[in-house]
Amino acid sequence: MGMDVGTKGGAMATMNVVPLIDILLVLLIIFMVITPLTPKGLEALVPQPAPKDQQNQQQVDVKTVVVQVLDNNQLKINEENATWDSLGARLNDIFKLRAEKVAFVKGDDTVIFANVARAIDIMRSSGIEKVGLITAKLEAGQ
Repeated sequence: MGMDVGTKGGAMATMNVVPLIDILLVLLIIFMVITPLTPKGLEALVPQPAPKDQQNQQQVDVKTVVVQVLDNNQLKINEENATWDSLGARLNDIFKLRAEKVAFVKGDDTVIFANVARAIDIMRSSGIEKVGLITAKLEAGQ
């Protein structure tokens, strides 16, 4: 705190703002460091509808892996029946030789979201880097 001499010869106290600025700079640095560490949501890919005149639809179907969660607690991988216990091992077999580790999840309208989340969790633990979601509108081409 500094002191000034007033007009009548008395002492007048002035506020020293340097410590206040130091505190503000420390808080600014703390918030700048913490901001990039905020959690992100799950990254999801949504497949885009193919153009009407596309000829290589068969090649796309061979590369695309779709895990379908049905309402009766059953699973299908590309129209092939699977179980919850064999899902991780089956996906490991499919993706062990592929460079692109992208798969899609499709759920029925009556499926509990916890089952879809469970399928996504198993897919991520099987080494699939990107998991996309297929909706009914997207499948219809809208």
